[in-house]
Amino acid sequence: MTLTAIRNERQGSMVAAAATSDEYGENLAGASILVIDDEPGMRNFLTKILAPRCKRVEQAASAAEASAILDQSHFDLIILDNIMPGKTGLEWVKEQRRVGLFADTILVTAYADLETAILALRTGVADFVLKPFRANQILNSVARALDRKYLRRENYLLKHELSAEGRLARGRLLGKSPSICQAREMLTRLAPLPTPVLFTGASGTGKEIAARTLHSQSDRADKPFVAVNCAAISPDRIAEELFGRIDAQNRRQDGLFLHADGGTLFLDEVAQMPEQVQAALLRVLEDQRVRPIGAEREIPLNLRVLFATNANLEEAVAEGRFRADLYHRINVVEIQMPPLRERIEDIVELASLFMEQFSTSLGMPALALNEETLLKFSRYDWPGNVRELRNLIERSVILGEFPDEFSGEGQVTGIAAVESLDLVTQRHIMHVLDDCGGNRAEAARRLGVSRKTIDRKCAGWGL
Repeated sequence: MTLTAIRNERQGSMVAAAATSDEYGENLAGASILVIDDEPGMRNFLTKILAPRCKRVEQAASAAEASAILDQSHFDLIILDNIMPGKTGLEWVKEQRRVGLFADTILVTAYADLETAILALRTGVADFVLKPFRANQILNSVARALDRKYLRRENYLLKHELSAEGRLARGRLLGKSPSICQAREMLTRLAPLPTPVLFTGASGTGKEIAARTLHSQSDRADKPFVAVNCAAISPDRIAEELFGRIDAQNRRQDGLFLHADGGTLFLDEVAQMPEQVQAALLRVLEDQRVRPIGAEREIPLNLRVLFATNANLEEAVAEGRFRADLYHRINVVEIQMPPLRERIEDIVELASLFMEQFSTSLGMPALALNEETLLKFSRYDWPGNVRELRNLIERSVILGEFPDEFSGEGQVTGIAAVESLDLVTQRHIMHVLDDCGGNRAEAARRLGVSRKTIDRKCAGWGL
C-alpha cells in the first residue's frame, strides 16, 4: 500500500469517526466556512471533515483566490494555512482586515514558535491548530470559535435590547377587534415572504409587537430580531451603529446589520434617519450588501428589513426630509396599526394582561377591573394608545389604586372582568348614540370607527 493510500485511509477513518459524534454544538450546523490551503490534500481533508456538519464549505488554493471569494460571499469562519506561496496566512489576514474582513479565523501551522503565536493574537486570529492534527482537534477548534462568535453577538444584542426604549415591546398581538384581526391576517400572509413591510400608526399602537409577530411566524424565527429606534441614536453615530466600522488599527466593530444577519432588522422611526444614512440604507436594500465605515469590501447579507414610523412619510417626501426613492422601496406593503380608541373591544383583554403581568412582576395585589372602571376606560380617548394603558396599569398597581377619573367600586379583579367586555362596549356606543340623537354616522365619526361597525354592533344587540 502506498503512502498516499495509507494517508487517505487514515483520513477517511478519522472523518467517519468525527461524523458519528454530536459533541461539537449546534452552531456548527448553520456555519459557512472557507478553507484556504495550497495543498489539495489538506483542503479536501478539511472539507470532508466539515461538509457533513456545516451549512456551507468552500475552498481556495491561494490568498488571491480567497480574496476573490470573499468579495462575493460572507463566511462565519475561515481556516487557513500560515505558509502559502506569495505571503503568509497572517500577512493575508492583516491585509484583509484593512479592506473589511469580518469573519473569525483559525490558523493552521506546523511551526508553533512564540513569535507566530504573539503575531496571531495581534492580528485577531481566533485560534491556531498545529500540524499534524486529528479531525476532532479541528472540529473542537471550529466549535469553540463559533461558540465565542455567537456568544459575542448574543451579549451585544442583549445589551442593545436592554438599553432600547422598546424593550417591553414583546409578546403577542392581542385583541379581537376587526382592525387587529385584519392586521393579524396580513401578518400571517406576509410571514413566509421576503417583502419589506412598513408599519404606520401613532406612537404606542404596537408597531414593534406587530413586527415581532411577523418575525416569529417566518422561517427566520430562530434567528435574531434586532429592533433599532432611529430617533434614539445621535445622527453622527447612527451610520456606525447600523453598518459597523473598521478603525485605523484594523479593529472591527460589527454593525446591527451584521448582528441581525440571517434574521430580521426592525428600523423604527425611520423618518428620523439623517439624509446621508438614507442614501446608504437604500443601497443596502437594493444590493443586500453592507459596507462598514472604513472598509473597502462590501459584505453580503441575508436579512429581512422591516420599517415603522408614526410620521406621514408622504409629507416628509414632499418637504424634502425623506428620499422619495427610499420611500417607494420600503413602502411595498403598509400595515397601519389602529389607535386604541378605535379598538375599545380590546381594552379589557389588554388591561387584564397588563394587570396580571405587573402584579406578578412587582409582587403586589391586582386592582379591581370592574364594570365602572372598564366603562371609564372605554370612554377615555387614550392619546398614548396601548403604551399609555400599560403605563397607567403599572402606576396604579404601584400606588394601590386607579386615578380618580378611572376608579370604580366593584370587586371583580383581574382576568375575570373579561366577561363584561360586550356590556362595556354596548354602554359606550349607546351613550354616544344618545348624545348624537341616534345619528349613527355622527356617532361613528366621534368614535373614530366606520358606520358599518356601528350598524354591525347594533344588529348584534338587536337594535
